Formats: sequence, C-alpha cells, structure tokens
Amino acid sequence: MGAAYFYHLTQQPLEAALPRLLEASLKRGWRVAVRGRNPRYLDWLDQKLWLEPEDGFLPHGQAGGPHDALQPVLLTTEAEAPNGATCVMSVEGAQVTAEEVNGLDRVCILFDGGDAAALERARSQWRELTAAGCGAQYWSDESGSWVKKSER
Repeated sequence: MGAAYFYHLTQQPLEAALPRLLEASLKRGWRVAVRGRNPRYLDWLDQKLWLEPEDGFLPHGQAGGPHDALQPVLLTTEAEAPNGATCVMSVEGAQVTAEEVNGLDRVCILFDGGDAAALERARSQWRELTAAGCGAQYWSDESGSWVKKSER
C-alpha cells in the first residue's frame, strides 16, 4: 500500500524540484508518470527536464509516442500510464484517486506555495485522500530543504 506525499514548493519552482524527485524515484526502481492537466504545460516541462540534471541525463518522454511503454518517466494528461508507472507525480492540480494511492508505491502531489488556487486544490486533495483512509505526508521546502511537517 502506497501513500500520498504532498510537496509544498515555496523556495524552488517545480522545474527545479521535479528532477530531483524523479531521480530519487528512479533510484528506487520505480517507473513514474508525471500527470498534468494541460498538454502545453507538459510540453514546457518536457523541455525543462531535458536541461536537468546538469551533470546527467533524466530519461523521459511524453505520452503519445511509439515507445511509451519503455519510458521510465512518462509525462501525460491521462490517468492510465502505458509505462507501467508505480509512482504518479501530480502537477498542475491533476486528479489522483484513493484507489491509485492504495495501488501504487507512491503518489506525489507537487504544488506552488505562491498560488492560492494551487494551495486550495492541494488542501482539498489532502482532505479527500485522508478521508478515504489513505496515508499522507506533507513536506515543505521553506527551510531550503525538504522537511516533513505532517503525517496521517
């Protein structure tokens, strides 16, 4: 049974935090689906991921290509991940369900602390998932590194 980890971005933008979280997930042997809501946003994020990490290569692709099943990290707007993801990273407030949390190794919900709508969406997701009995952790980078602030 997995858990939902909420990452409150206050000191770094998504394009800086996401590559590090993806690298850590790949080191655990997880295949990852980065789920967004807007294909144009995922295009932008795809370009950013080709620039990070500076000292290495972060293998990834966008859904809809001929090799989706082979991608260790797949950017998608869909709930189904053809790469067999065991971890979903939600960006832009993309929906995740309690069934996903319970069926995956990890669900990560990344949200911008400077965006009031993103904060409210993350709070709503926290309430929905914990009410459904999912384990959840809240992490903040306000000190410059990730610190766990709450757990249920």
